[in-house]
Amino acid sequence: MEVLVTYDVCTDTREGERRLRRVAKICEGHGQRVQKSVFECVLNAAQVETLKHRLRKVVDMEQDSLRFYRLREPRERYLEVIGRKPTFDLREPIVV
Repeated sequence: MEVLVTYDVCTDTREGERRLRRVAKICEGHGQRVQKSVFECVLNAAQVETLKHRLRKVVDMEQDSLRFYRLREPRERYLEVIGRKPTFDLREPIVV
Protein backbone atom coordinates (compact mmCIF):
# COMPACT_ATOMS: atom_id res chain seq x y z
CA MET A 1 0.00 0.00 0.00
CA GLU A 2 1.07 3.57 -0.58
CA VAL A 3 1.14 5.80 2.49
CA LEU A 4 1.81 9.50 2.86
CA VAL A 5 3.55 10.30 6.16
CA THR A 6 3.59 13.89 7.40
CA TYR A 7 4.96 15.32 10.60
CA ASP A 8 5.25 18.55 12.52
CA VAL A 9 7.87 18.57 15.24
CA CYS A 10 8.21 21.50 17.63
CA THR A 11 11.78 22.80 17.28
CA ASP A 12 11.74 25.52 19.95
CA THR A 13 14.35 23.61 21.95
CA ARG A 14 17.51 21.63 21.19
CA GLU A 15 15.66 18.45 22.11
CA GLY A 16 12.98 19.35 19.57
CA GLU A 17 15.62 19.82 16.88
CA ARG A 18 17.02 16.38 17.74
CA ARG A 19 13.55 14.85 17.53
CA LEU A 20 13.05 16.43 14.13
CA ARG A 21 16.29 14.91 12.81
CA ARG A 22 15.39 11.51 14.27
CA VAL A 23 11.89 11.54 12.76
CA ALA A 24 13.29 12.54 9.36
CA LYS A 25 15.94 9.81 9.51
CA ILE A 26 13.36 7.14 10.36
CA CYS A 27 11.10 8.28 7.52
CA GLU A 28 14.02 8.35 5.07
CA GLY A 29 14.51 4.66 5.82
CA HIS A 30 10.94 3.86 4.78
CA GLY A 31 10.16 6.14 1.86
CA GLN A 32 11.00 9.09 -0.31
CA ARG A 33 10.88 12.69 0.85
CA VAL A 34 8.57 14.69 -1.43
CA GLN A 35 8.48 17.85 0.70
CA LYS A 36 10.34 18.91 3.83
CA SER A 37 8.11 17.03 6.27
CA VAL A 38 6.26 14.76 3.84
CA PHE A 39 7.24 11.27 2.74
CA GLU A 40 5.69 8.86 0.25
CA CYS A 41 6.13 5.26 1.31
CA VAL A 42 5.28 1.91 -0.28
CA LEU A 43 4.81 -0.47 2.66
CA ASN A 44 2.86 -3.52 3.69
CA ALA A 45 0.63 -3.43 6.79
CA ALA A 46 3.35 -4.79 9.10
CA GLN A 47 5.87 -2.20 7.86
CA VAL A 48 3.37 0.60 8.49
CA GLU A 49 2.93 -0.58 12.08
CA THR A 50 6.70 -0.82 12.53
CA LEU A 51 7.14 2.72 11.21
CA LYS A 52 4.41 4.05 13.53
CA HIS A 53 5.97 2.27 16.50
CA ARG A 54 9.45 3.68 15.78
CA LEU A 55 8.09 7.20 15.34
CA ARG A 56 5.96 7.05 18.51
CA LYS A 57 9.11 6.31 20.51
CA VAL A 58 10.70 9.56 19.23
CA VAL A 59 7.96 12.20 19.11
CA ASP A 60 6.70 14.23 22.05
CA MET A 61 2.96 13.47 22.13
CA GLU A 62 2.23 16.85 23.73
CA GLN A 63 4.11 19.00 21.16
CA ASP A 64 4.53 17.05 17.91
CA SER A 65 2.16 15.49 15.42
CA LEU A 66 2.29 12.64 12.93
CA ARG A 67 -0.23 11.94 10.16
CA PHE A 68 -0.52 8.84 8.01
CA TYR A 69 -2.64 8.97 4.86
CA ARG A 70 -3.31 5.87 2.80
CA LEU A 71 -3.20 6.92 -0.84
CA ARG A 72 -5.91 5.81 -3.22
CA GLU A 73 -4.92 3.61 -6.10
CA PRO A 74 -4.31 3.90 -8.96
CA ARG A 75 -2.18 6.77 -7.76
CA GLU A 76 -1.83 8.33 -11.21
CA ARG A 77 -5.58 8.94 -11.23
CA TYR A 78 -5.61 10.82 -7.91
CA LEU A 79 -2.22 12.54 -7.83
CA GLU A 80 -1.18 15.68 -9.66
CA VAL A 81 2.35 17.01 -9.18
CA ILE A 82 3.14 20.58 -10.18
CA GLY A 83 6.81 21.52 -10.06
CA ARG A 84 9.81 19.37 -9.17
CA LYS A 85 9.06 15.66 -9.20
CA PRO A 86 10.61 13.01 -6.91
CA THR A 87 13.92 11.59 -8.04
CA PHE A 88 12.65 8.01 -8.40
CA ASP A 89 9.45 5.98 -8.33
CA LEU A 90 9.21 3.91 -5.15
CA ARG A 91 7.08 1.31 -6.93
CA GLU A 92 9.85 0.50 -9.41
CA PRO A 93 12.86 -1.73 -8.57
CA ILE A 94 15.86 0.20 -7.27
CA VAL A 95 19.30 -0.95 -8.38
CA VAL A 96 22.13 -0.02 -6.03
